[in-house]
Amino acid sequence: MPGSRPALEDELAEPAERRWRAAILYARLALGAAFLSAVASRLGLWGDGTWTGFLAYTAEVNSFAPASAIPALAVLATVAELSLGLALVVGFQLARTALAASVLLAVFGIAMAISLGPQSPLDYSVFSASAGALLLSSSSRRRR
Repeated sequence: MPGSRPALEDELAEPAERRWRAAILYARLALGAAFLSAVASRLGLWGDGTWTGFLAYTAEVNSFAPASAIPALAVLATVAELSLGLALVVGFQLARTALAASVLLAVFGIAMAISLGPQSPLDYSVFSASAGALLLSSSSRRRR
């Protein structure tokens, strides 16, 4: 029957489209929650971190940076992670936000690798998260 093939393709495409949308939602919520959790931790909201501890970690990860730059790097990282986390959770400008998240995570992973060795960003899946954010950005652009 000539008209049955497109109907069958549409019927098969619906579940795939739902899975795709669910995967995008899962990726953006997982990435957004990770950024927000990191900020909450350094602000002591989880009860396990402090700003002073985060400053020390920022200095450790950015061992190549001058000591005078560490407070600014810590504030910039916190503002970026808070902004990106919120934007990902609500789905604001998803393609651009996910791309910015990917770049931020890649820069963080490179800084970790330079200062702490390659095992650290690999153990903490920083490059995997960066790649996931890049895929999210690409898939969001494709879906428009």
